[in-house]
Amino acid sequence: MLVALAASEAVMTQPYVKQRTHNAIATLEFFHPAQNSLPGGILRELADGVSEAGRDAAVKVVVLQSGGARAFCAGASFDELAAIEDARAGERFFGGFANVINAMRKCPKLIIGRVQGKAVGGGVGLAAAVDYCLASKHAAIKLSELSLGIGPFVVGPAVERKMGVSAMSQMTLDADTFYDAEWARQKGLYAQVLDSNEALDRAVRTLADKLSRYNPDATREIKSTLWRGCEDWDALLAQRAAISGQLALSEFTQSALRKQIDSGKPAG
Repeated sequence: MLVALAASEAVMTQPYVKQRTHNAIATLEFFHPAQNSLPGGILRELADGVSEAGRDAAVKVVVLQSGGARAFCAGASFDELAAIEDARAGERFFGGFANVINAMRKCPKLIIGRVQGKAVGGGVGLAAAVDYCLASKHAAIKLSELSLGIGPFVVGPAVERKMGVSAMSQMTLDADTFYDAEWARQKGLYAQVLDSNEALDRAVRTLADKLSRYNPDATREIKSTLWRGCEDWDALLAQRAAISGQLALSEFTQSALRKQIDSGKPAG
């Protein structure tokens, strides 16, 4: 089993976003060889995929997951961050995260998150923006942005909504620390923490099957109710993206990114 898994992951070298629908459940999967980091292309495809699933009458439930058995999402692409040359380009890059979160917020279908491994920065934002998140015991989380001279401005509203100001501020200020999956469950990010990826997959399938049989009118109204009070996020997250884009140009951030890239760390 371990050999087969290693061989399977070895051939996964090209980034992708894939979507498939079966029994009214749309599964949206993203992958990047750099620990499932999120360059602009993947962010655009994720936002489009979520919106498409929301419009598809054949879809009742959406499952968001990443490929591979290790990291769920390592956050922003360091290469793209380091290549930002002006504030407008920075705003566009961070606007990609804003677009994904807002697409998830506006999607009329309930979204289940499957988090099989570590989530950093934008990955924590994705986990916070789903409607119900299931994770493995390996799914530790970290908001590393402040250590890079930026801050979790775009993902912050989603994280704060799900986990509260106290937990969000703790992770933000303690930017070098991974918090384990059980801590994340206690703070409200994860609904359940499973002992293995196999158990995680069973739990995701069971929940998705159950939700797909509910009255779609009722689940649509529930989704709207759960996100009440977030109607200003189009403007709010755009403003936050502009702040992040400006900070990404600082010498502090560019120096920190160069050190991370030189060390071989893919994202954070």
